[in-house]
Amino acid sequence: MADSRLHDALAPHVDSGSVPGLVALVAAGDSLQVEVLGSKAIDDPAPMTRDSLFRIASITKPIVAAAAMTLVDDGTWKLDDAIERWLPELTGQRVLRSIDAALDDTVPAHRPVTVEDVLTYRIGFGNVIAAPDAFPILRAASDAGLDTLGTPWPPSGLTSDQWIAAFGALPLMHQPGQEWMYNTSGQVLGVLLERATGCALVDVLSERLFEPLGMADTSFEIAAGGLARLTTCYAPDPVSDTLTVFDPADDGSLWNGPPAMANGAAGLLSTIDDLFVFAQMIAAGGSSAAGRVLTEQSTELMLTDHLTAEQRAGGELFLDGGGWGFGMRVPDGATRPLAVHLNDGYGWDGGTGTVWRTAPVGNRIGILLTQRCMTSPLPPAVFRDFITAADRTD
Repeated sequence: MADSRLHDALAPHVDSGSVPGLVALVAAGDSLQVEVLGSKAIDDPAPMTRDSLFRIASITKPIVAAAAMTLVDDGTWKLDDAIERWLPELTGQRVLRSIDAALDDTVPAHRPVTVEDVLTYRIGFGNVIAAPDAFPILRAASDAGLDTLGTPWPPSGLTSDQWIAAFGALPLMHQPGQEWMYNTSGQVLGVLLERATGCALVDVLSERLFEPLGMADTSFEIAAGGLARLTTCYAPDPVSDTLTVFDPADDGSLWNGPPAMANGAAGLLSTIDDLFVFAQMIAAGGSSAAGRVLTEQSTELMLTDHLTAEQRAGGELFLDGGGWGFGMRVPDGATRPLAVHLNDGYGWDGGTGTVWRTAPVGNRIGILLTQRCMTSPLPPAVFRDFITAADRTD
């Protein structure tokens, strides 16, 4: 008999209309429980299904990071390689004297940005908790169409080459390796993977992850015949909490066709079972039923906290007491041996209402996919209730 605690924790969010529908999965040992609740859209009586397609937003980040580590495994690059080898647009970068400085008030970068800087989100550029036009660099990034310091949708329409050229024309906010800053590194990593392999990002991910793992439903666009399984995505009004359509489940969807630039920070569609296969591979040290995808060493590097105490403190709003590995939140060195609860484990959240966590001690995996966009880096009530119930589910 299925444990009712997961259903009992999630059903009120659907019954109240706060979340139109959801799919949740909890795995612990030989136990697997999946809850499918609600509908794919508020005005659509068609029920949610286990294979429904969700925009997973920033859960894209650890997936792209895993693909990057396959290039370490095959010798394409080393972690201490300077990325300007593949991205010459970033050669000779300058750094602002201060975050509020004029764009020409800069100093030379102390060293080039490395592959490891990109994976650990320490390239020196990213989200700043301030008004979008508070500083010249924020205005310049917006004017350039980078779509990197706020909601990445709708996309700007820049190609990968155009995007990296526009990014390279701007100074960095901090010296490489100095600060942890969210989001922009994920976009840079996507372009870097394309340049290093000579292939489109979707093809890199397909060859190195999706095909070996059988993740047939994960991509940057809706596959042929997949539109009927796409969920409608909603954004809550910050005052009234009323849900309005953020992206429809029809021909007008932003995912109904290939993007000009595949967003390595937030662009993938996926399903609960595809993400479960990926989470299992990471938990198994890079191996899967179809064979090894990552070396144990590369998987361990992904799950190791690479931040200093000061960098963790600077990213506290996003990291919530954790550290940062490669493309995702991880327990810091002190708490990792004690990470028996999902909230203390590794994984990441997606701003479109998705969450993945794995507790290393006990190998418990929890994945929740909803259609309700987040309104801040802090976890919404449905996330908190899911994590609490998933930790208790047998």
